[in-house]
Amino acid sequence: MYFKQLDQEQELSKARVELEKWKTLVKAAETEKDRLVLEKIDTDEEKRNAHQEVIDLINNGEQLKVSFGDTLKNLQAEMNAINRTNQNLQKELQHLKQQLNLKKAETAKLQQRFKIKAEIPEKKMRFTHVLKEQEEDESAEQENAYQDIRAVFTIIQRPSYLLEGGEALITFEEEKVADQILKLPRCSVACEQTRSEVKPHSITLEPSAKFEVHIIVSKKTIRFSNAFTRLPEERMRDRLELGFSKRSRGGGEVERVEYDAKTGSGHITFLNTGVAEKLTLRGNIFIDAMRELEVTVEPSYKYQLKKFQTFLGVPKRSILLQGSPDVNDEDDMQDHLEIHFQKPSNYGGEVENIKYIGNGKKLRAFFNEDCADKEAQ
Repeated sequence: MYFKQLDQEQELSKARVELEKWKTLVKAAETEKDRLVLEKIDTDEEKRNAHQEVIDLINNGEQLKVSFGDTLKNLQAEMNAINRTNQNLQKELQHLKQQLNLKKAETAKLQQRFKIKAEIPEKKMRFTHVLKEQEEDESAEQENAYQDIRAVFTIIQRPSYLLEGGEALITFEEEKVADQILKLPRCSVACEQTRSEVKPHSITLEPSAKFEVHIIVSKKTIRFSNAFTRLPEERMRDRLELGFSKRSRGGGEVERVEYDAKTGSGHITFLNTGVAEKLTLRGNIFIDAMRELEVTVEPSYKYQLKKFQTFLGVPKRSILLQGSPDVNDEDDMQDHLEIHFQKPSNYGGEVENIKYIGNGKKLRAFFNEDCADKEAQ
């Protein structure tokens, strides 16, 4: 009986231990459950937050998409406007270019018609006579007139015409012959075994000019250049006066010095005449300015254009022939033309001058005053 009770107590004790063990496990399970519940709550919160973030991102994406679409439309509209503006500017530029070309052509035509610039060849001058001018009222002007050398040059540009390849220019001795030829629509010229059809035209000479150049050369003042130095301007002016005053170097007493340090040039006016002429004939003078300078000396002069006239006219005794065939022997073709237009049966007459040039060439023909009736413009 005793042993049976002892076994029961032992089993009861084991049961208590087992119970405590299970209580501990249950408590741990509840703790783990609570932890998992809390984690679930946190996970759900994070899930809700993540879901909300996704929704916000989707909404923002939709707004950005709409905004991007609006921006794209605005940019496209701006691009279309810019393209239209560019097209309008291109059209306007093309129009302005056309106007510019027309203006250039008009300017070239006007310049050709009223040109005042002409290449004047070098030519020896011949003194003809002293020009008697009206007496001056003031004595100072009379004195200056004696101190200066005055000259008048009359420049006359000969009228001309540019003869191009395949053309011939004929001048007859009589006007009526040229008039008769110009009335013909075409002229058939015999050239060895063939005949050439040439068309006569009247010509308008290029504008020519006539003007006077009035030059006043000072007898007391010269112009100098190449006077560059590091000296101050006032000191250099003194050096120039001293150098140009030395008679051993061809100078004389200086009345006035004008000097420009930037250009290294200026004017020297002497008290007496004769010094300027001697120095200009030499062409240089040496000046002491820290080092010896070779200064260039030139005459001091003023000039003025007067009585300027332009002339434009048509030669009455000359005609232009176009349509001549391209030939190797220009002289032979010229002979055929001269023979044809000298015959009265061809409405021709005595030829004073004739010139034919082949294709690919150009020649400028000059006229004497009696060959062209010119009208002053």
